[in-house]
Amino acid sequence: MKVRELAVEGAYAFEPEAFHDERGSFRSPHQEAAFGAALGGPLFPVAQVSTSRSRRGVVRGVHYTATPGSMAKYVLCTGGRALDVVVDLRLGSPTFGRSERVELSPEAGTALYLPPGVGHLFAALEEDTVMVYLLSAAYRADKERAVHPLDPALGLQLPGGHDPVLSERDRVAPTLAAAREAGLLPSYADCGPAGDGARGGAGR
Repeated sequence: MKVRELAVEGAYAFEPEAFHDERGSFRSPHQEAAFGAALGGPLFPVAQVSTSRSRRGVVRGVHYTATPGSMAKYVLCTGGRALDVVVDLRLGSPTFGRSERVELSPEAGTALYLPPGVGHLFAALEEDTVMVYLLSAAYRADKERAVHPLDPALGLQLPGGHDPVLSERDRVAPTLAAAREAGLLPSYADCGPAGDGARGGAGR
């Protein structure tokens, strides 16, 4: 298992080794020892596992959960291919405003750990792109937040060649500046360790 810290503080990419034979391949996208060595403890207790299926061109995000009580997330792609973008929306974070793009696919097997308060977006690069999310807390509609994925201030560089397919929620989401002005962004100080139910990202 290769582990790489992302440009967003506290976020990591985990890249498992693949084992191939005449039947196909085998990977282990979560390994407790590797996770513990990187973050100093085990994966958060999983309160909910969610999946999404998207057609090519769909963009979901940028989503996060409000503090206090923001959730951490462990996410991977099990079908199709996705461009995942991790965005630091935590006010007071040493990497506030930074983002990093990581391509996810079943072939690569890469999984991402997003600490509480961190924003998350993905663009489906193929038909029937399936994402799996392990969440440290159950979904609560009143905790869900979003910023607009096309906000120039974020500079996310989404895939070109087509207009992104957005939900109504994402089409009307505030810009980063508007969310900050309205007091909607999470506080880095409130994003404690995931095991305490509070440092990471979320959003469907």
